[in-house]
Amino acid sequence: MPSAYGHANGPHLVNANSIAALTNGQTPAAALAAASAANTATLSPHRGQANQIGPGQHSGHHVNQNQQAQQSASLSLSMSSNETVGIREVWAHNMEEEFVRIRKIVQHYPFVAMDTEFPGCVAKPVGTFTSNSEYLYQIMRSNITLLKIIQIGLTFMNAEGKKPDGYCTWQFNFRFNLNEDMYAQESIELLTNSGIQFSKHDQDGIDPTEFAVLLIGSGVVLSDNISWLSFHSGYDFGYLLKILTDQQLPKKETEFFELLKIYFPRVYDLKYLMKSTKDLKGGLQEVAEQLALIRKGPQHQAGSDSLLTGETFFKLKEMYFENDIEEKRYSGFIYERENRD
Repeated sequence: MPSAYGHANGPHLVNANSIAALTNGQTPAAALAAASAANTATLSPHRGQANQIGPGQHSGHHVNQNQQAQQSASLSLSMSSNETVGIREVWAHNMEEEFVRIRKIVQHYPFVAMDTEFPGCVAKPVGTFTSNSEYLYQIMRSNITLLKIIQIGLTFMNAEGKKPDGYCTWQFNFRFNLNEDMYAQESIELLTNSGIQFSKHDQDGIDPTEFAVLLIGSGVVLSDNISWLSFHSGYDFGYLLKILTDQQLPKKETEFFELLKIYFPRVYDLKYLMKSTKDLKGGLQEVAEQLALIRKGPQHQAGSDSLLTGETFFKLKEMYFENDIEEKRYSGFIYERENRD
């Protein structure tokens, strides 16, 4: 979610017309070499400074001893605190069995609150843009092309906002290697301090392709019966669409919304809903506090953030919309990505 966005210091310039050269399964080093060949300027992601990157120059950042110590110290605390509040940790070894549970639960709890964690923002496109909306979309597209997802959180509720007994939230932890994958240093520090263990992500993390197969077969996506709840979620859905389609995002924002409508027919972005209120401001945590909600689990982890997103939606619905949010007026809009037609 945007909590992990925007931590790169300084511009990272990517030619929007050359973005296809930066993906298709290439390693970060190969992608950066392609960027150099395409005459694009590239950020050194772990330092947040604009540099020209030559062929073969490595973009990864080696994990130092302090990072390793932080990860080890937070491992047991983070996992135990998540499990005790109904957040199920999902890794490669238990993903299939957890999707068996999800396939059953979603039939009775079709409101799915979603959040992601990703390694920051390291790129800005160069070129000519017809509007600010197009420019913002190309920023999103460039970064999602270059970077990998770290976590996805899904929380299941029914139409009254009630949650299933036991686990209601699943936190999917994806494979991520700090020595090989691109990231913004400040974002990684934020996520590490929030309890994310990157050594475990490297060893036990989920393969995105395997996740996509199970998610598509679960009944959670591609269904008119599911309502997706999110907060300022352009990047969140962008990463999900990249995983589900196994392709980079469309070049045009209108095509992005067409794809979004196919996989997620009913979407409510809380940040967009807040535009209809007069007194709610700020990010998810600030809004939740204004609504007197208490977070469960660690902030800046996808599971806890998705759970708080779901609870905030139903509180917002009750207090500001008289328990009736008009689908035609509010569904399908994403904050700052509102040009869907």
